[in-house]
Amino acid sequence: MNIIHTVAELRTQVSCAKAAGKQVGLVPTMGALHEGHASLIRRSVEECGCTVVSVFVNPTQFNDPNDLKNYPRTLEADCALIEALGADIVFAPMAEEMYPEPDTRVFAYPPIDSVMEGARRPGHFNGVCQVVSKLFDMVQPDRAYFGEKDFQQIAVVRAMMKDQGSFELVACPIVRDERGLALSSRNALLSASERLTATAICRTLRESVSFARSLTVKEVIDTVVRRINAVEGMEVEYFQIVNA
Repeated sequence: MNIIHTVAELRTQVSCAKAAGKQVGLVPTMGALHEGHASLIRRSVEECGCTVVSVFVNPTQFNDPNDLKNYPRTLEADCALIEALGADIVFAPMAEEMYPEPDTRVFAYPPIDSVMEGARRPGHFNGVCQVVSKLFDMVQPDRAYFGEKDFQQIAVVRAMMKDQGSFELVACPIVRDERGLALSSRNALLSASERLTATAICRTLRESVSFARSLTVKEVIDTVVRRINAVEGMEVEYFQIVNA
């Protein structure tokens, strides 16, 4: 497995793989890898002759400086896991390599990017599009693998891909722990008791599927918000039912 830090070397390695007739799979990550990421990498390895995993904490998608500062960074462990899963290339650039000059591009796909996370994290999806579009351009993948945990992100990237050429975005199922909590790199920032409290989210959402059959949309929303807010330590930021 090759660990690459420059765009030039990445392009060279990918060109060699394509010249050998291999399809290229891209798995974009911000590192601090867990079983959710591993499921994406496994699928790419199964379906593509060459798998590129990017490990880059992208500063332009953070609207909270403390979130960027505290985001877990575990590159050595990440590379060991990626190699064990059979991937071919790790692309782990510095910020200066990805952004040799400020990226002033503006991506807008309303209403997909202007509700939910888009409304509450100004600039987040623009930053996602900036870095993902760069990776797509650098790698020119045949397939790109994203987790459905970030469902709105997938919708935004699909919208962006209409301007990015023809390749396949592969959406992969959410991976959860034994209590139902969706695996997330940021979970490392939670205490054991906080992780236990957070399982109320998945539990309530699953229950809502059944009582949605007999309630109106507003009643479902009110019920979900009320149940989660009733859990000590929890407060709903938003809950919306949308057309996927």
